[in-house]
Amino acid sequence: MHILGIGSANPPARYTKAECLVAFEKSAWFARLDGRAHLIAKTVLQRDNGIEARRLAVDSLDEVFAIDPNTLSARFLKHAPLLAAQAGVRALVKAGLQASQVDAVVVSTCTGYLCPGLSGHVVERLGLRPDVQAFDLVGQGCAAALPNLMLGKALLATGDCEHVLSICVEVSSAAMYLDNDPGVLISACLFGDGAGAAVLAQQAGTAGRRIEWKDSTSLVDPAQRSALMFEQRDGMLRNILTRAVPALAADYAQRVLGTVLGRAGLQPGDIGTWVMHAGGRDVLRALEARLELQPGDLRYSAAMLREYGNLSSAFVYFVLEAALDDEAPPGWWWLSSFGAGFSCHGALLEVR
Repeated sequence: MHILGIGSANPPARYTKAECLVAFEKSAWFARLDGRAHLIAKTVLQRDNGIEARRLAVDSLDEVFAIDPNTLSARFLKHAPLLAAQAGVRALVKAGLQASQVDAVVVSTCTGYLCPGLSGHVVERLGLRPDVQAFDLVGQGCAAALPNLMLGKALLATGDCEHVLSICVEVSSAAMYLDNDPGVLISACLFGDGAGAAVLAQQAGTAGRRIEWKDSTSLVDPAQRSALMFEQRDGMLRNILTRAVPALAADYAQRVLGTVLGRAGLQPGDIGTWVMHAGGRDVLRALEARLELQPGDLRYSAAMLREYGNLSSAFVYFVLEAALDDEAPPGWWWLSSFGAGFSCHGALLEVR
């Protein structure tokens, strides 16, 4: 499988950590939460946590604190189809393809629910053919990008599809929840809104860089499900984030990497560019230590985290796009995502 083009999209409004803290202190929620919650929010939003700004699908930060099922559902319906379509269009432009050439579309999300699913909205907004194969994947959290791409690879292998459009979109501001739990508060300070897309094909394109998917594998451990997940509470999604996540991410990422590199007869030192999901600064530090990476190896992940926050499933598209825009050297690249489940996925790419 080859990746012919990458696209991304965000809401236009950019909010810094400082702006988020001011808005929180002015909100009615500030008085509802206890002193420990105030301290946690101030600490996360004032220290260097690897994030400087986020894009959120709200016209003002006051809207973030209108937390009720109807408001959040309406926000997802308004913005998820738009962001998904924008990313899809940009990926098609990079690939030099028309919408009519897409044979299948796979859309992943975990921050909202629509029926009919998001794929139908993408078909409509992009003007895809009526006979396009359309698939919606839900509930895979931050890890969803690679399962999405793996399904695209399987569709191409059937011979029925020449081009597959892969899209991950998350409106994290439509899954905001606040209470005194530290994990909930930290989540509210970490996540941003955005979409990523990739055009997939069995054959390489004629323009741009050649990105070939060589091998991949996955690990899913339901025994660690409670470490990172959404739960339904009061008709809304409430994120559960525990202290175990950085260590789990590093452990599973190392195991997935070892499996694929072992099959290819490669060593970690053979990887020239690392395209890693970044749950947060602590996760990046754990990955760097466990994988014995050099300073700067995770620079693209760190840069995207600093500017956009944790974009959940869409994040690795942004990282891959950043590496391509920076003209990172050809050779072996490693693409990896992890998240709810607990799950971790990795793919070896050869980029020329």
